[in-house]
Amino acid sequence: MFIERRAALTFAAAAAMAAGLSGAAVAQTAWNLPAGYPADNPHTENLVAFAKDVESATGGKLRITVHANASLFKAPEIKRAVATGQAQMGEILLSIHENEDPLFGLDVVPFVATSFSQAMKLYQASKPAIEKKLDAQGLRLLFAVPWAPQGVYAKKDINSLDDMKGLKWRSYNVGTARIGELVGAQSVTIQAAELPQALATGVVNSFMSSGGTGYDSKVWESLDHFYDVQAWIPKNFTFVNKAAFNALPKDQQDAILKAAATAEARGWKAWEEKSNWYLDQLKAKGMKVQPPSAELAAGFRKVGETLTGDWLKRAGPDGQAIVDAYRKAGS
Repeated sequence: MFIERRAALTFAAAAAMAAGLSGAAVAQTAWNLPAGYPADNPHTENLVAFAKDVESATGGKLRITVHANASLFKAPEIKRAVATGQAQMGEILLSIHENEDPLFGLDVVPFVATSFSQAMKLYQASKPAIEKKLDAQGLRLLFAVPWAPQGVYAKKDINSLDDMKGLKWRSYNVGTARIGELVGAQSVTIQAAELPQALATGVVNSFMSSGGTGYDSKVWESLDHFYDVQAWIPKNFTFVNKAAFNALPKDQQDAILKAAATAEARGWKAWEEKSNWYLDQLKAKGMKVQPPSAELAAGFRKVGETLTGDWLKRAGPDGQAIVDAYRKAGS
């Protein structure tokens, strides 16, 4: 009896070891993909679907774990983490690195591209230059996905730019900080994952962002106005460490690129469909969602003209060439 029991245990252990070895053989490579937004944000959901597509296409040989809500690296750290090999992939709002290169902030220059079709044309016009810059940093661009058009959140009526003077204004990149400066607000740098706490504690009481960020942050608990200015449509960019990508077998590289193309198309479609849904949710939570007054819209257009001029000066001839190509495409 004892011998039979020991034999059974030995067989079970051997079977478990074999299963483990088999699993290890299938899951040959495990990658991390840090992201800055909550798990239920469409960007993160798209990343998870992308990871599943890659795993399925490679038969489980390449597994990608998505780390949502800046849980692995804070948003400003993700790009460097991927470039230095601390993570193999990453997703960021590219404009937070505009200080590094003006081109990274093109899609947040106010009123250059304010519709999804315009945003796609701007992306196509700027993509080759962005790919080249990322490549020089050891990164390969995989895909880009937009947010919804940007509006202004506040806790009071804003009928003109004068009403924004003195507001505690959340900024997250060069453009939003410059807007705060031009309207006389007090800019405070806050990334998306830190925004709910900043609102709850009164560190900021106004900001410009999409309906999606407002929803993620439960903005209605602190603010009650949203002005649908539609200033710009920023994009999140997903990239891979070039050396890690090049080390993969050709079939796995192809699987990533195919899944990336699918993710880009899926992401653009999702945000176009969900943009109005987010605004409806803000209304349902009691927020006053409205278009800007004629005076406020005119004020923001002037801000846009100033920031466009600033950007073109910093970006130089290369930036001007991209904007010219975009406008020629029929913006």
